Amino acid sequence: MIDIGVNLTNARFDKDRAAVIERAKLAEIKGMLVTGTNVTESEKALSLCYDFPKFLACTAGVHPHDADNVADNYIAQLSALAKHEHVKAIGECGLDFNRNFSTPQNQQEVFSQQVILASEVKLPLFLHQRDAFQTWLDILKPFIDDVPAMVTHCFTGDLTQLKQCLDLDMYIGITGWICDERRGQELQNIAKYIPLERLLIETDAPYLTPRNIRPKPKSSRNEPSYLPYVVETLANVTPYSISEIMQKTFENTQRVFAWDIQ
Repeated sequence: MIDIGVNLTNARFDKDRAAVIERAKLAEIKGMLVTGTNVTESEKALSLCYDFPKFLACTAGVHPHDADNVADNYIAQLSALAKHEHVKAIGECGLDFNRNFSTPQNQQEVFSQQVILASEVKLPLFLHQRDAFQTWLDILKPFIDDVPAMVTHCFTGDLTQLKQCLDLDMYIGITGWICDERRGQELQNIAKYIPLERLLIETDAPYLTPRNIRPKPKSSRNEPSYLPYVVETLANVTPYSISEIMQKTFENTQRVFAWDIQ
């Protein structure tokens, strides 16, 4: 298994980051993609990759929450980061009209600029979307053939949105959201429509701790070693077995991110 979405630079991992990585390895995780959410966090993510070069890779990008605070030269900074071999995608980028921590106008501008960057540096897009689907899709559509792949990180949409993403050959990232019997029920119902060759798995740690962990962990912090619980739930709600999900998502991740993991 490979966890394609880990916020490993988050302060909640500061005291035991190396131990978190070791627990992930014990849980049969073969690699982790560390999420960059702004220039500073992307630089931190890259630094971690050099500390654990055979196990970690990362993204470089600006999350929509941070769109109001970008520097004038942030695209040049991301472009420089993208030249490093450990940087496998541009992102996490996209739109979030649910919280609007940045203005919708700035979100759209910063998102569009990163989509253009991905098309220029020929890296996949690692995408965020919440309550902004059609605007998000309209920005992406002109670039479908210009980037190697588009990954809709932490997909939480409905069946219509899922089919639109699949029609554009996007990859679908599934997190512990699917393990939540309260807000994840719709995702459980539609997961069977995701073809195995388009499926990716992730924890989004330290967020979205799977609710099917037994016994329930003492800490609310999610971590990559919990990824098997996402796989378990996927196997319960799709025609795919645990072994099929593990093997195919491993192959998909290597292909999408041009990431050779042994």
